Amino acid sequence: MDISNSNAFTLTGQHILIVDDDAAILNLVKQKLEMAGFATITACSGAEALDKISRYGVPHLAIVDISMPGMDGFEFCERVQRFSDLPIILLSAIDEEDIIVQGIERFAEDYMTKPFSPRELLARVQRVLRRMGDFRYALEPIIQVDDYLGVDFANQRAFIQGKPHALTPTETKLLYILMRNAGHVVTADFLLHRLWPLEEVYEEALRVHIHRLRGKIEADPGKPQYIITQRGIGYQFSGKK
Repeated sequence: MDISNSNAFTLTGQHILIVDDDAAILNLVKQKLEMAGFATITACSGAEALDKISRYGVPHLAIVDISMPGMDGFEFCERVQRFSDLPIILLSAIDEEDIIVQGIERFAEDYMTKPFSPRELLARVQRVLRRMGDFRYALEPIIQVDDYLGVDFANQRAFIQGKPHALTPTETKLLYILMRNAGHVVTADFLLHRLWPLEEVYEEALRVHIHRLRGKIEADPGKPQYIITQRGIGYQFSGKK
């Protein structure tokens, strides 16, 4: 069901954003996903999709058409990945190797060309979600971790005891990745790859961003309770004790 019209329980507990200016494809994908137990949000443009994320929160996955008027799929991906690490499957009638490679290298976990099999798309959605893991904080405009900390990913803000504090795009995306894997250690190499996929960035830069993020969200950055260092491995997000 479309969650913009309902707060009802879904079988999977996972929410998928579908972005396509073709109403027939939008409805086809929506119906296939809802039959499989997913909740859906639909948008016919990149701008509308960003508005839906701001209103309803970051979904678990997005299926995005590349060729749309106004803000195309690549621009939407670039905008949304400034503040998150949202898994994306690209759809396109463009079957050119350079476009496919660019989409996968820069934005997408997967790519399908039109026309496509809805059954195959569903299988790819399920595979990506299994690989990425379940982000239990997804789909709330402001994620309330506890009484002290809240996070608004779309608007790049942390709320400390209800008061907003601006986060940089890198800090926001870093926090998103750590929260998506809450309770699990995320390696430094994984964080470097997801934050800077096309750049050669060293771990020292990551430590600087971790330090700055702790300074904004921790009550005592010297004794962090949210972002815990696992020496020699990486970092783990944990709620306050």
